[in-house]
Amino acid sequence: MTWEELVAIALSFPGVVESTSYGTPAIKLGTKFLLRLREPGIIAVQRPSMDERDMLLEVEPDLFFITDHYRDYPYVLVRLDNLAPDHFRSLFETIWREKATKTQLAAYKSQ
Repeated sequence: MTWEELVAIALSFPGVVESTSYGTPAIKLGTKFLLRLREPGIIAVQRPSMDERDMLLEVEPDLFFITDHYRDYPYVLVRLDNLAPDHFRSLFETIWREKATKTQLAAYKSQ
């Protein structure tokens, strides 16, 4: 998957915008951080909980990983080369729903 493909999927969710974070391209829900391009081919994605992050690391180590920097935070790093668009949509919807307003959730349901 490419960053451009990822952005196209993310922007299909109500309220999602392209932005920047730490000087890199990012995706936000309004001003709320969702994910960013950490380096070419690697994205940093916020997760709802440490437990979910740890489960992803265990189940799909070829796709998900962390560095020491992220060890104490609910973030997971994702290798875009190993990420399928449908899998990204599912992952993204989870983090989007955590921060979406009732109005945004209703708009998504009606799409």
